[in-house]
Amino acid sequence: MTIAPYPAARFRRLKSSAALRALSCENTLSVGDLIWPVFVRDGTGQRTPVASMPGVDRLSVDLLVEAAQEAADLGIPAICIFPYTDPALKTQLCEEAWNPDNLSNRAIRAIKAAVPQLAIMTDVALDPYNVNGHDGIVRDGVIVNDETVEALVRMALAQAEAGADILGPSDMMDGRIGAMRAALEECGFQDVAIMSYAAKYASAFYGPFRDAVGATGALSGDKKTYQMNPANSDEALRLIERDLREGADMVMVKPGLPYLDICRRAKDRFGAPTYAYQVSGEYAMIQAAAAKGWIDGAQVMAESLIAFKRAGCDGILTYFAPAMARALRG
Repeated sequence: MTIAPYPAARFRRLKSSAALRALSCENTLSVGDLIWPVFVRDGTGQRTPVASMPGVDRLSVDLLVEAAQEAADLGIPAICIFPYTDPALKTQLCEEAWNPDNLSNRAIRAIKAAVPQLAIMTDVALDPYNVNGHDGIVRDGVIVNDETVEALVRMALAQAEAGADILGPSDMMDGRIGAMRAALEECGFQDVAIMSYAAKYASAFYGPFRDAVGATGALSGDKKTYQMNPANSDEALRLIERDLREGADMVMVKPGLPYLDICRRAKDRFGAPTYAYQVSGEYAMIQAAAAKGWIDGAQVMAESLIAFKRAGCDGILTYFAPAMARALRG
């Protein structure tokens, strides 16, 4: 590309007014790019703030239905449900994960009945149901792969039966996408989509999320034997390619902002629908700095989200979804 020399080329010309800045804008963010992660708890009329995530609450199913309606009214196309499971229901084998009447599945059915146009995404991992706090079944201190995959398939089918539109396997076990896709096809759920957490890193940015789902105190050890090393990027591409070959419809990079290079490489390499999760730690840091008056929270929110679009993402899971949707509506 040849650029005329100064003064024939003055880059400030296209910055000189709001109209010219809009006309020369390379990337745009729309409400259709947003997925809102939400937390569900037991009870009726219950709202519990998550202390480490200002502005985020755990909601009982009835209030979550109201939040889902709010999302639909704002034009947000999808929400993603995460359960705060009663510790008494957590076991070594995580049986509650595929209970047709567990908290997530009750929430799916209630939202589908009240707000059918809203897409519902779910989390497919065992950590909310695991007494050890891990995403897989633990045997003698080892997170076992194949037995976990069998459990995840049962969990995925229960969520599909409840009415989930998108399954989000976040466990990072080997072979789980192929096993889920085969089971969905066999059981008549061929239209249920899979958004694979294909490149999920063993990150320190997840702390507030673990508070929100009640997994912080339960977790024994760390997740480095199945989640990705933050130093690796070529591995992410191998994992993404594998999941696409096994039947994933969409792929996700998690966390988001620290891994924009992975988003860009994935989109350029595969061209598949690519998403990022702006995780709890990212959200909490912005909110905390904004509360201190150190940054303009609204502007940083918007700037952080447009970064995902610039990196090639087709959409973003973000706790800012309702606030950003309102801002986009002016």
